[in-house]
Amino acid sequence: MSGLSAPLRASSAPRVRSEALRRLARNPVALVSAALIALLVLAAVFAPWLAPHAYDIQDRSYPSLPAAADAVHPLGTDHLGRDVLSRLLYGARISLSVGIVVELIEALVGVSLGVLAAYKRGWWDIVLMRVTDAMFAFPDLLFAILLVGIVRPRSSGASFLVVFMALALVNWPGMARIVRGQALALREKEFVDAARAVGVNDWGIITRHLLPNMLSPILVALTVDMANVILAEATLSFLGIGIQPPYPSWGRMISDALPYLRSSPLLLVVPALALGLLVLAFNFLGDALRDALDPRLRQ
Repeated sequence: MSGLSAPLRASSAPRVRSEALRRLARNPVALVSAALIALLVLAAVFAPWLAPHAYDIQDRSYPSLPAAADAVHPLGTDHLGRDVLSRLLYGARISLSVGIVVELIEALVGVSLGVLAAYKRGWWDIVLMRVTDAMFAFPDLLFAILLVGIVRPRSSGASFLVVFMALALVNWPGMARIVRGQALALREKEFVDAARAVGVNDWGIITRHLLPNMLSPILVALTVDMANVILAEATLSFLGIGIQPPYPSWGRMISDALPYLRSSPLLLVVPALALGLLVLAFNFLGDALRDALDPRLRQ
């Protein structure tokens, strides 16, 4: 039985992936969102070469600050004389790095605990799900603010670690709940019973049968959660308890620009627009992935 089912799964997986890619290619919103994300990723990766100035260099040559856009500073400077375009590019690096690291932690913890709770059942399931329910009792952002406020990082570098841990801690329960629901449904399927019948151990069933069949909902959840994490990091930085200076964050740039809204509106519009576009792009791409990977839409 296993000798027949393994080639069938191996041959059907590429076909399913190609069908999903074709659906994505026919979705203009998905293409625009993916292109925008790719553009911002490239801008973040090559920020040291694209930025006209260092993000923390202060230009005091202007009679008044913030300074308007000119040839030296294409988007002007902020109230401390720092180049807005350079800080915008490095801010993309901050937002994306926080999102990627938090999502990796969320996937590692949430997937592991979700599969463990569903496959082991019994006390494993009861204890892990009660912990998950307790985490859901707190509003995510308020809980992250509480954690950051308690730890109070004393250096700029430490603020990264605190933000990583705080956002990962409030986001893993959702992933664990999704994975547990998928694993509960899959563990009763015929191919899992067949694997047990031929002597496949628990680790083999989880890694070769359960996880590959849960990749689609996990991928969709991670894409949508990326937008939430980026927005949460910007909110923490806006409140002054996220990524600490001199590192640029779009949330901090928005906060610093508020007093100059009337005199220099570009200071607020540029980081707010970049943040809004990135969050919308991940949300739209996640919705498109959900539609493309939905088995009910497969012909």
